[in-house]
Amino acid sequence: MSETEDNGQDAEQQPEQSTERAADQSGESNINQDVIRAIPITLSVEVGTTTLKLRDLMRLSQGSVLELDRGVGEPMMVKINDTVIAKGEIVAVGDKLGISVTDIVAPLERVKPV
Repeated sequence: MSETEDNGQDAEQQPEQSTERAADQSGESNINQDVIRAIPITLSVEVGTTTLKLRDLMRLSQGSVLELDRGVGEPMMVKINDTVIAKGEIVAVGDKLGISVTDIVAPLERVKPV
């Protein structure tokens, strides 16, 4: 008598159960995708950066202009939690600004140490 016959199970059920056990062991079973998708994130667009000395920062006043490290027409960095995930161009959406995504950063590139 086989183990399957001893347990009163069909031979067809056995592969399905072993797949379920493997998923349970890996911790990947029953992850509710709706819960994951509902997690709020903060997305930011980096127009550019600059480095200042503290004395220069303290001299800033209304109307001061800061020169950034990017030129006109260069792509803006789209970041989530300070990690660049995409690049894009600034666009006007009615009376607001938006970003048109031009390039998605590959997942392996996102995790590279800086």
